[in-house]
Amino acid sequence: MYTTLLHQYQLTLSSRNALFDYCETVKPEDLLKPLATINNESMASLLLHVANCYVFWLANSVMQEKHAYFKGDEHLDLTAVRNVYGQVDLLMNEFLNHFKDSLDVPLLITRPDGSQLTRSPFEIFTHAITHEFHHKGQVVNMSRQLGYTPVDTDVVRE
Repeated sequence: MYTTLLHQYQLTLSSRNALFDYCETVKPEDLLKPLATINNESMASLLLHVANCYVFWLANSVMQEKHAYFKGDEHLDLTAVRNVYGQVDLLMNEFLNHFKDSLDVPLLITRPDGSQLTRSPFEIFTHAITHEFHHKGQVVNMSRQLGYTPVDTDVVRE
């Protein structure tokens, strides 16, 4: 399963890179423009939210490490956001390598509010990448609302 998840994450990276390449065509000020239709979030803030969710689930919750979250005021351009995702990729590689022989083993996870849940590393991996795809769709939708014509950023694209 480890090899399959590595491959699946590579597909996620391909889709993410298509989104980032598309975002290069968006004016920098539009990447930072909050939209009321998406809870006054901006495209950049949603991208950082996704990166921080990777940190929360993979590092801080499952591996019980204490990684700092990425701050919006320190990542105000696409180059900085891309650099954040370079760190996310390293984190994902560490996570998959750490659990490569126990991806289906349930783990007790304590949330910041003290509540607990039991999930396997496979479930957390799946949650993290589907969460990214959910917000990727919102980012594309936001760009459309700002007058841009999005490109195909799906895993299967031409």
